[in-house]
Amino acid sequence: MSAIVKIYTRTGDDGTTGLLYGGRVPKDSAAPTAYGTVDELQASLGVARAETDDPEVGDLLIGLQRDLWVLMAELATDPAKRDRLVAGQTLVTDDMVSRLETLIDQISERFEPPTEFVVPGETRVAALVDVARTVARRAERDALAAAVPGSAVVPYLNRLSDLLWTTARWEEGTSVPTRSLDPS
Repeated sequence: MSAIVKIYTRTGDDGTTGLLYGGRVPKDSAAPTAYGTVDELQASLGVARAETDDPEVGDLLIGLQRDLWVLMAELATDPAKRDRLVAGQTLVTDDMVSRLETLIDQISERFEPPTEFVVPGETRVAALVDVARTVARRAERDALAAAVPGSAVVPYLNRLSDLLWTTARWEEGTSVPTRSLDPS
């Protein structure tokens, strides 16, 4: 019988949390607030992914969830230790932002854009993606206080919310024939 690994450490009982590569900050400071909201966003995308029957949408959402690990790692790192971050693994890159723009363009080709304000809820998956979009907008606002100058975190979250809006409209809209999604 293997030993039980305890998930609790009690190190956060004093109201602080550990950062990637060391250091501690209050749990209500800018970085934990921002990466906590990104964590919520990642979970929201997971709910949408669990509900979709479309493997292409599922693949898109899991790719975004994986990107959010990179984003959380960057936000959870003390700015003085940013030199330890690895582009695309623990540091958000401009290429990651560009990839979202490519996906937005590709998905936009798949439906007729709405001509009026959208009321979310046309389909369950679209509604769940819209909920994730609103969390992405909040994450973007929270990240403003935590991201260092020159970081691609805020632009990534901005494009991500646009991509989620587009994905929700695609989910509920009239499809038009097009090629498969390719973010490269």
